[in-house]
Amino acid sequence: MRKILVPALLALSATLCHAAGEFRHVVMFKFNSEATADKVLELEKAFHELPKEIPEVQKLEWGTTENVEPKNDGFTHCFLVTFKDREGLKKYLPSAAHQAFLAKLKPYLEKALVFDYTAKE
Repeated sequence: MRKILVPALLALSATLCHAAGEFRHVVMFKFNSEATADKVLELEKAFHELPKEIPEVQKLEWGTTENVEPKNDGFTHCFLVTFKDREGLKKYLPSAAHQAFLAKLKPYLEKALVFDYTAKE
């Protein structure tokens, strides 16, 4: 039992330690009246493709609001992009793929909220 438990605990520890210090880039979107449902779907897919073109992205997760309290101020989409460190974000932001996505997004965006932080446990 110990032979199995010790490696499992070491693997879990490595996973938890890896998460601390990662750099998170949180982006929320409020779309304007020009953003049809089809256009929003197209933009969701385009954002989802960014990690394929930008190797600094370690993980991307996203979702749409399911607020129980009406405090989302009209923001409907949230994307959480994870990088190894702050330097990953610094490479991501000016990348051609990110800039091309922004060019597609901007005509349909009323407002964006961006919050970056280093993960802590």
